[in-house]
Formats: sequence, C-alpha cells, structure tokens
Amino acid sequence: MRNLKDRFLTLLVRDTNASQIAESAFVLPLMFMMLLGIFWFGQAFSMYGAITRAAQEGARAGAAPACSTCSPLTYTILAQNASAAVNTALIASNLDPKLIRTPSPPTFNFCGTPPPPCPPTGGACVQLPIQLLTSVQGGGDCGVSVYFQYPFQSWLPFTSLNQQLIMLTASAQMRIETR
Repeated sequence: MRNLKDRFLTLLVRDTNASQIAESAFVLPLMFMMLLGIFWFGQAFSMYGAITRAAQEGARAGAAPACSTCSPLTYTILAQNASAAVNTALIASNLDPKLIRTPSPPTFNFCGTPPPPCPPTGGACVQLPIQLLTSVQGGGDCGVSVYFQYPFQSWLPFTSLNQQLIMLTASAQMRIETR
C-alpha cells in the first residue's frame, strides 16, 4: 500500500498541468491592469489633445484682425469670440464646456490696461492685450492668451489613480493682427 501511495504522490508532483492554471491566474489580472492603464492613458492623451486644440482655436478667434487703435469694447468682443470658439471646439470633441475650470492666472505684461479678471469657473480665461515675448529687441508684440483646465477621471482599480480627479491644463497664445 505504501508503494502505491508513493507512486501516486510522485505522479502528482511530476504533473505540470495544474501549474499552468496557477500561472494564468497570476498573470491574467496583471495583463488586464496593464491593458486598462493603456486604455485610460490613451483617453487622457486624446482629451489633452482636444482641449489644447480648443485653446488654440480660442486664441486664433481672439487674435482676429482688429483695428490699429482698439478700444476696450473691441477687446471685450474679441474675448467673447475667443470664449465662444473654445466652447465650440470642446463641443465638437464631445467634451462639456461647463466642466472648464480656470487655474490661477499667469502673470503677463499687458499692452495698455489690464483686462478684467478671469472667471473662477465655467469658462476659459481670455486675456488680451498681453505682451508676447519675442526675439525683437525692446519688447514684443501684443497678443491674446487663452488658458483653462479640464477634469479627467479614470477607473483603474487597485491603484492610487482609481477615481482620482486629474486636471488637464490647456493654454495658447497668439499675436493680435492689426489692419
């Protein structure tokens, strides 16, 4: 009887079919987590591209050809055009413009009077006319700056990034064209 028992245990130890199942049970969750990470990184990268494109469209709309001696009213209209262009570009990318948040404003040198303060929530911050830094001696051209943040939340279980809100920042600057 002892011989039969030893023989059976030897066969069980030599058989490797069960080890393949154990290895699969260990590796498949890791591979699944890697695939989820790649998916969510792709989503964040796509959203970052969309909001950057929206900021560029807003700066382009705010830098539309303007008069050579512009008034604050003209700048207000250009700022409204820039905000509308940002919202339109976000809607075209299937993103909600109501989720825009404004970060603390960067410091700019202004061409003339400073613009009104940026909205704390619900819209892109459009500042114009700001002084753009160029390689020209003695200063730069006047331009427009558009910047905002957009929230991104991923679902990546068993990590520190699970359901964490990440604010993606987009900004663009463009020279104001004069007639």
